[in-house]
Amino acid sequence: MSNTNQGPVTVLGLGMMGAALASAFVKNGNPTTVWNRSAGKADALVEQGAVFAPDIKEAIAASPVVVVCVSTYEVLNELVAGAATELKGKVVVNLTSGTPDDARAFAAWAEQNGVRYLDGAIMAVPQMIGLPQALIFYAGSQELYGEHEELLKLLAGTNVYLGTDAGVPLVYDLGLLSLLWSSLAGYFHAVALVNSAGVSAEAFTPFALTWIEHVITPAIPPSAQEIDSSSFETEVSSLAVNKAAIEHLVATSKQLGINSDFSASIQALIERRVAQGHGTHSLASLVEAFKQG
Repeated sequence: MSNTNQGPVTVLGLGMMGAALASAFVKNGNPTTVWNRSAGKADALVEQGAVFAPDIKEAIAASPVVVVCVSTYEVLNELVAGAATELKGKVVVNLTSGTPDDARAFAAWAEQNGVRYLDGAIMAVPQMIGLPQALIFYAGSQELYGEHEELLKLLAGTNVYLGTDAGVPLVYDLGLLSLLWSSLAGYFHAVALVNSAGVSAEAFTPFALTWIEHVITPAIPPSAQEIDSSSFETEVSSLAVNKAAIEHLVATSKQLGINSDFSASIQALIERRVAQGHGTHSLASLVEAFKQG
């Protein structure tokens, strides 16, 4: 019985992420064909054992599975516009970043053109591809995902199938990126504050890590329970209490000449919920403020 993860693969797009994906296949021994608009980006992969196809149609024809990772869905749509015939009957695993609607529109195009389609969102940097801690979300036909699950494990140690809606992986992707950006922005704002007192980022960071580990991270699971049950009453840290505290943060930032846009936006959400009569609710109830737009 042949190894189901060693079949031929084509990779379209050789930016940093695309090149990492192609390299993972090459290292596993998969016959790997690569294509990129700028041919020079394929040189290192060719040295590893990949085959460069100068024409995208030739690249598609070389393998039953085509993995795509380009800069935008606009680029993706442009590339496939003239290759619908070649893609018919192929398996396309699209790992391009975009919006959920982008993914859904492309999934509709794939269905109309007889393309077997999986959409994915990579939650890793290129250096993590192929490692156990790398995570990729997938959506599409469950049967198709099952057929190629072993092959996809070459790219990430953790693969999560999220159902048939092609837009859902990018919802997860953007949700986690929102968490990343807001968390790091909070840290950067905190460092700006302590820098004003002559404290270095390095000196402050151990306390930030302890705060994250023992206060912030433990608050997430019970917050999830509150959100799912719509039960936000609390006697621990109400929105009214936090309204008073964040006023101090915003005022101090302004006094120190530190940009207060980040903290002021959170203050506005808290004040809105308190004004709506939810002062006794927990911070988790801010999810309702986000849903109100």
